[in-house]
Amino acid sequence: MKTDSVLEKILKAGKLAVTSECGPPRGSVPEKIRQKAEQLTGYVDAVNVTDNQTAMVRMSSFAAGVFLRQMGLHPILQMVTRDRNRLAMQADIIGAYAHGINTMLCLSGDHPHFGDHPMASAVHDIDSIQFLQMVKKMRDEGRFQGGAEIENPPKMFIGAAANPFADPFELRVARLAKKVAAGADFIQTQCIYNVDKFEKWMEGVRNRGLHEKCYILGGITPLKTVGMARYMKNKVPGMDVPQEVVDRMAGVAKEKQAEEGIRICVETIERLKQVKGVAGFHIMAIEWEQKVPEIVERAGLYPRPQVE
Repeated sequence: MKTDSVLEKILKAGKLAVTSECGPPRGSVPEKIRQKAEQLTGYVDAVNVTDNQTAMVRMSSFAAGVFLRQMGLHPILQMVTRDRNRLAMQADIIGAYAHGINTMLCLSGDHPHFGDHPMASAVHDIDSIQFLQMVKKMRDEGRFQGGAEIENPPKMFIGAAANPFADPFELRVARLAKKVAAGADFIQTQCIYNVDKFEKWMEGVRNRGLHEKCYILGGITPLKTVGMARYMKNKVPGMDVPQEVVDRMAGVAKEKQAEEGIRICVETIERLKQVKGVAGFHIMAIEWEQKVPEIVERAGLYPRPQVE
């Protein structure tokens, strides 16, 4: 397998990769995408473009990714199985590749009842494992899922998500193994606050040799306030925020909480650098993209390596 993905080249060179995220706007306003992208330029290797995140209608990941590509950035096309059948998904994949987008993340997507169209029907024509298999077949065999040959197959570097903290914990590594077997080249994890539990998960990953079959990027989200920490601890399913992290955020003055959140974020990255099998970091600074350069610099991840 060979793609033109810059992210793949950096990972294959043994460098710690850095990705971030760019949520498309809720309207036809490309300047909002460009503003976010400008803040990330030069500090990350690739940028996830979310696909109707939290089941809220936004500019399509495909369209927003084209704007990033025009700016010289390397978008990671996120695609969920919730909103399209396999025909539409394959059509968007070859369309995105035709625009120079060669890296993607295969997801199932949040349930519509979380968003602003709770009455919407979820499609889920295929699940996330079948999705990975489909993209791999398109790339490696040059064929659509239905068997027909593809002219100029999309040579995608294929990603998937993993949550090391969801219940039941003992099945988390097995779930990852299924995604790797299905075709995942790289993995981006849920936000890591409980580093001890993440290290235990990584031990299971190494025991099965999965870190040698895919690249694992640890998910990092800086906390802005103690309120955000409490909300993520108590209200967000599959999130594991230890009480000591909440207490640490609560232990500083309100005007200093954002700085403390950045400090925790940088400390987490420094600790994860020591974990065998961690190949990089996915920094999800939700609507706080302007802080990504500071995090990357303070964590010793700047300047970014250059590849051909």
